[in-house]
Amino acid sequence: MVVIENLVRKVTDVDVNHNYFYRLVKSQISVSMYGELTEIQAYGIEIERQDIVDGAVVGIQRDCVENISPQRHKVKNLLKILYDNTVSPIHMIDILGDYIDEYTSDFDEMLKNIATC
Repeated sequence: MVVIENLVRKVTDVDVNHNYFYRLVKSQISVSMYGELTEIQAYGIEIERQDIVDGAVVGIQRDCVENISPQRHKVKNLLKILYDNTVSPIHMIDILGDYIDEYTSDFDEMLKNIATC
């Protein structure tokens, strides 16, 4: 998994600073096609939140969903939604669940395109 883009948001509560990192990640998945393995590029999202008190990191939460779609622009749009709404890692899957289910068909479409070439 490789980080392609990293968006940072800082939120200050009364005595805790929260640093949010929203990352667009890229990986490769292997699928069997006609008895041979085919590599497909896939994009996903990682969110990390660091809780900082008096300059020291007191907690880190992180969640990642790899292989959301082979279409970078779709995943980047999801990343922007998460960033704009300061979504925490523990709520990421609640927000992305329906999109992830919908975008799985992108992999089927890509395989069809590869097969017809």
